[in-house]
Amino acid sequence: MPDLSIDFAGIKSPNPFWLASAPPTNSGYQVMKAFDAGWGGAVWKTLGVPVINVSSRYGSINYHGTRMAGFNNIELITDRTLADNLKEIEEVKKYFPDHAVIASLMVESKKEWEQIIKDSENAGADGIELNFGCPHGMCERGMGSAVGQEPAVLETIVRWAKEFATVPVITKLTPNISHIVDPGLAAVRGGTDSISLINTIKSIVGIDLDTYAPYPVVDGKGTNGGYCGPAVKPIAMEMIKELAKHPDIMSTPISGIGGVETWRDVVEFILLGAGSVQVCTAVMHYGFGIVREMEKGVVRFMKDKGYETIYDFKGKALPNVTEWKHLNLKHKVVAEIDEEKCVGCDLCYIACDDGAHQAIRIPEGSENRIPEIIDENCVGCNLCSLVCPVEECITMVQRDDGTQSVTWDERTQAGTIPTTFNDERAGGNGHFVPTVADALKFRK
Repeated sequence: MPDLSIDFAGIKSPNPFWLASAPPTNSGYQVMKAFDAGWGGAVWKTLGVPVINVSSRYGSINYHGTRMAGFNNIELITDRTLADNLKEIEEVKKYFPDHAVIASLMVESKKEWEQIIKDSENAGADGIELNFGCPHGMCERGMGSAVGQEPAVLETIVRWAKEFATVPVITKLTPNISHIVDPGLAAVRGGTDSISLINTIKSIVGIDLDTYAPYPVVDGKGTNGGYCGPAVKPIAMEMIKELAKHPDIMSTPISGIGGVETWRDVVEFILLGAGSVQVCTAVMHYGFGIVREMEKGVVRFMKDKGYETIYDFKGKALPNVTEWKHLNLKHKVVAEIDEEKCVGCDLCYIACDDGAHQAIRIPEGSENRIPEIIDENCVGCNLCSLVCPVEECITMVQRDDGTQSVTWDERTQAGTIPTTFNDERAGGNGHFVPTVADALKFRK
């Protein structure tokens, strides 16, 4: 049986499934319920000087029948007193001493940081997470993402935390920045024990067409919020990769956050270098019980691949992530359509003709409207297989023999790349393109 237990920067946990600092960790009741369901750790909803929240607080993007494909919130840090939160942290640790309880913190002055760190440790917190990510409300007061966007300030506060803390320090980064490596390096210079990312993305998810106010509407007004949920997962994975591959950061443990909902998401984050994952939106959508399927799926994956611990596959995808200039220009794939599976919807034809490379045709006189691939026009872009509603109806088949390889970087060094506007060495030179007048034949 695979061992899911982890030691994350000195914080031990029975598994890598943690709750992120958010509404699901607002109380001891919720954290206890989560641990009982199978979660290995929880980052408490951010502690600080309590706020007064507004109503309403959440908005979302629904996409093609999927509810909450993207989720937006304008809720701030805890609105409960520090004493109540600390008391409940202490109670949770009594019932679940082997589970990870991390106190997320956000205050202003050095004196406040010292006090709240000591208070959290005295309550039994296994670690602290410095919240430098919140992109609304708190940043307007000089906290949250206002710190995360200023590497020098971030580094200073991390140094304060390391000066006061005797438990591991996690630095939570904001994605609302041009280059995630900058705050990552600042955290490392400050001495952080680990990094977590991403926090939510500054966003407006929609406008009420009656009041003309952004969602969620608060008495006819609105504001930007923090965007999360499945829609942000690709952004999170890119930023995790950036830190995990950087030579000055790669040895610092990373807790991955952003759109984690299934066991596959967990595996992908670990493959990119995460040593734990944190979940919020999926729990708000489906409840704490989703951890059971996460655990089953990860265990099944590990058994199938022969892995004993998550460290056996942690970061295993990183060597395969490279820059575009190092990709093989000789590799060639073309699309193939399984006529038995095709339902004749013609989405592939429409997408290719209007959005790609005119490499699909509908045979004249065809009654079933089964499309055909024009091999000599197909550039292997993969769009047709992505829009096809039938699983594995369209597949991408390799046509090169795998013996040749040349990259843009190699061609640059050899002086064989296009260098003028009308260079005949352009990649699309000679590729079939319909005439301009051909567009008018679709008129009715």
